[in-house]
Amino acid sequence: MPPEKYSFKTEVNQLLDLMIHSLYSHKEVSIREIISNASDALDKARYESLTNPDIVVPKEGWKIRVHADKDAGTLMISDNGIGMTREEAIEALGTIAHSGTKEFLAALKNKNMENSPDLIGQFGVGFYSSFMIADRVTLFSRKAAAKDVTGIKWESTADGSFLVEDTPKDTPGTEVILHIKDDEKRYLDEWQIRDVVSKYSDYIEYPIVMDVVREEDSALEKGKKVKMQKEEQINSGKAIWLRDRADIHENEYNEFYKHISHDFSDPLKVIHYRSEGTSEFTCLLYIPGHAPLDIFYKEFRIGPALYVKKVQIMDHCEELIPPYLRFIKGIVDSSDLPLNVSREILQNNRQVTVMKNNITKKVLDTLTEMKNNDGDRFRTFSREFGRVLKEGIHYDHVRKETIAGLLLFSSTASGDVAMRTLDDYVAGMKQGQNDIFYMTGTSLGDMAASPYLEVFREKEYEVLFLTDDIDDLIFSGFEYKGKKFQSVQKGDINLERTGEKIKTDGRFDNLIDFMKTILKEDVKEVRVSGRLKDSPCCLVGDVGDLDPRMEKMLKAMGQEVPVQNKVLEINPDHPIFASMKELFERDGMVPLLEEYSRLLLDQALLLSGSRPKDPARFSRYLSDLMVEGARHASPAERPDKA
Repeated sequence: MPPEKYSFKTEVNQLLDLMIHSLYSHKEVSIREIISNASDALDKARYESLTNPDIVVPKEGWKIRVHADKDAGTLMISDNGIGMTREEAIEALGTIAHSGTKEFLAALKNKNMENSPDLIGQFGVGFYSSFMIADRVTLFSRKAAAKDVTGIKWESTADGSFLVEDTPKDTPGTEVILHIKDDEKRYLDEWQIRDVVSKYSDYIEYPIVMDVVREEDSALEKGKKVKMQKEEQINSGKAIWLRDRADIHENEYNEFYKHISHDFSDPLKVIHYRSEGTSEFTCLLYIPGHAPLDIFYKEFRIGPALYVKKVQIMDHCEELIPPYLRFIKGIVDSSDLPLNVSREILQNNRQVTVMKNNITKKVLDTLTEMKNNDGDRFRTFSREFGRVLKEGIHYDHVRKETIAGLLLFSSTASGDVAMRTLDDYVAGMKQGQNDIFYMTGTSLGDMAASPYLEVFREKEYEVLFLTDDIDDLIFSGFEYKGKKFQSVQKGDINLERTGEKIKTDGRFDNLIDFMKTILKEDVKEVRVSGRLKDSPCCLVGDVGDLDPRMEKMLKAMGQEVPVQNKVLEINPDHPIFASMKELFERDGMVPLLEEYSRLLLDQALLLSGSRPKDPARFSRYLSDLMVEGARHASPAERPDKA
């Protein structure tokens, strides 16, 4: 088949343009990424060889080869792994198969590339980083188990297109040839290649070999040195997770993390242990220092890599970890599972259930220890992953209280700093207080100034500020150490005797009945409030009502949400109600009282973050009141006399 020309997808062109024209101080990442791809190809070939007799283990063993040709100005990295067909090469190298591509590109544009190497590799775009040091990339590949010797050649100069053609290839696997730019020739030096491999790829299990020239004693002439070319392994190839913890330096842990996560930043915490007993396995797990950009995408791949007796079985084994711990990176190596284990077997395997429970407990114990002994590091974890961990309260009923104890909150006691734990809250509760009070919203500043908090501030009751979209779903009805969560935006609050309804002297009963009649289409009820101190009114939901943000989210998803009229609570101590009561008793149900009632409802809607029922009418009412106020103001108070 003759060469065919294809165009890169738009997002690939954008990515290539950024990589080629941005100053970047970590260009060696391109070599690391290609070596990592080669390692993945060997993993797949080795695993498939267990069940497919057509995939034969090479006589030389699974291997990655690096070859620098200074005369030609090329660096070749090859493997004898799974290889690619023509269709696979077009698909894999012509598009970025990831839903977070736009966010990735935006992150590259918004960050200083030179100081943000952590972004490369997080989105499966590592291959394209080769154009940071090469002006042309040529790739030869042949699929393992293919019946003939036909392979494919892929080539591009990052000009918006690539060529693909069939070509003979003697052995399965892939060769990537980088035609190095004139100003990047240092990557052809042996010492530079060794340094990159040592720094980033030393723990790859397969030998990474390179032909080197050394002076050795001549076998023919005594005392004479001759130059000999020989193959040398330039990585250690040791399974770090099987070594004793005491023999591993922190730097070695960090570099292995960077190798498996494609993250240039050091991890926040290392969890390395061996479980023995009914199920024997070794874990080397990491808590990253920052959240991946795609952690809330449904395509985000969950779970550590699964090994069975040092053979990698899966890149991401989601059966080993609950979704609320999906930020965990690392590997798990089992001595008990069979080499031919499948996802179907894993889902119903008792050993896997034991491993999952063990890993989950270990991670939560580690976070508890971090919270108790390393506050700064734990606050970093909470800032990056608190939203993810919080999901466990909803999904893990056995451990929900343990998980809740690991969360940090902003509150009326801490301001906008998230540093209060639920244990701190419970320890500071008032005598006779049975509820943990909370408020949901999008802005800490807006919540702190909300009228819903007036009586809580006056009586010094702490209120937690919750800003995540799932908070009301998770905490509505939740109990922590026997204390039930209560939203300050729902229910009938009475701080004098928590849980009891407000009892009134009946002074406003007739006015309230009138307002109920006027607003019957828009509110569920009108009642005296136990939460207001200075504001005239507010809207509250019943205990089981949907949170306004959850309601908006469901509507945005196209779901039917039943209309939920709220309760209008009034502050009987506010002067407006004394005036309305006087007007009602003097003149009866006059139109002005109807206008005031609707104006109060619109005011309550604004305070709750919603728009008025009729913005034009609200604006007209407000203008009329301003005119009336100016008309009755004394000369000294008028703006034209100021």
